Amino acid sequence: MAKLYFRYGAMGSSKTANALMVDYNYEERGKRPLLLKPRLDSRDGTATIRSRMGLEKEAVFLEDAVALPDEEIRRYDCLIVDEAQFATKAQIEFLVHVVDDLDVPVIAYGLRADFRNNLFEGSLWLLAWADTIEEVKTVCWCGRKATCNCRLAADGTVVREGAQVLLGGNDTYTALCRKHLRLGMTGPAPDAPADGKG
Repeated sequence: MAKLYFRYGAMGSSKTANALMVDYNYEERGKRPLLLKPRLDSRDGTATIRSRMGLEKEAVFLEDAVALPDEEIRRYDCLIVDEAQFATKAQIEFLVHVVDDLDVPVIAYGLRADFRNNLFEGSLWLLAWADTIEEVKTVCWCGRKATCNCRLAADGTVVREGAQVLLGGNDTYTALCRKHLRLGMTGPAPDAPADGKG
């Protein structure tokens, strides 16, 4: 019986690398995965999915997959969605249809919340409807678990207002624990203790 999986994590937690590795594992076993991403994620070329560590592969836009007939979707052994936080409610409903009606598993990777700790639309509906929800973990500069996405200004200070979506990488975002996001600390203060718990 197929399931809808939502694997979420903060920026830099290797979600995309995990998605590409799962795709590779399916192919290595002679299976046929379909790698997807929302069209909004235009950072790495037309439909390229690229991890920060350099893994990359061409994918299909989620918007185009929604238009495929059910018979075509059934030919795949799994759908793997990167940057699923950018999906719409209707696109998540499509993924639910793929799992429930076509019996094809779906593994969606994405952020849970934005830089203000507000849920993205895709993440909201994945949290509501996924059969299995798993966290892909990473750490804050202090060593605690990082659960928050901090948007950075050009001078490295914390940004607290602005549009929900601003595509970027390490120069635009960093993962922080809740405490350090709240305090606006993207690194230790010059006179902080070495353990970072200041």
